[in-house]
Amino acid sequence: MRSSLALLVLVLTIYLPSCSRHGRDKYAVAYKAHPNNAILVNGRAVAPRNAPLPVKRAIAAANHIQGLPYKWGGGHAWLNDNGYDCSGAASYVLRNAGLLEDQMPSKGFLRYGERGTGDWITVSVCNGHVFLVIAGLRFDTEGQSRQGGPRWRPRLRTTRGYVVRHPPGL
Repeated sequence: MRSSLALLVLVLTIYLPSCSRHGRDKYAVAYKAHPNNAILVNGRAVAPRNAPLPVKRAIAAANHIQGLPYKWGGGHAWLNDNGYDCSGAASYVLRNAGLLEDQMPSKGFLRYGERGTGDWITVSVCNGHVFLVIAGLRFDTEGQSRQGGPRWRPRLRTTRGYVVRHPPGL
């Protein structure tokens, strides 16, 4: 009996993968996300714990209109609309985060906030289009698929030709 138990321990030692501290650390580093980045879960963003309250509110607002259809002029005549265009969606999100007083057309975002990329929220605007990057995730009405309307997009897009702005302090 004793020799069978010793043989079993020897076999398990040989065939089971090592759980050494070095192996765990190696994988923990490889998959560790940036602490300021939100994550997508079933198409909805989850804010990082350390995000400022306006960022959490912006993510909640974006989640609320996420998946609605693209509607030209949507979000401008009615604050809570059944579809949004790019500037209507950006206005809705920033207004509900307490970072904008009223909706504005995409052209209005050319002078919004401060110049440059924000630490938490970035507004990218060009002639006729605006999109947001909130906690590392892009919220946009345009994507590579044919699905238009406000959605979290898994990939960032180029900002070449865009004016990049951010809310003060974020």
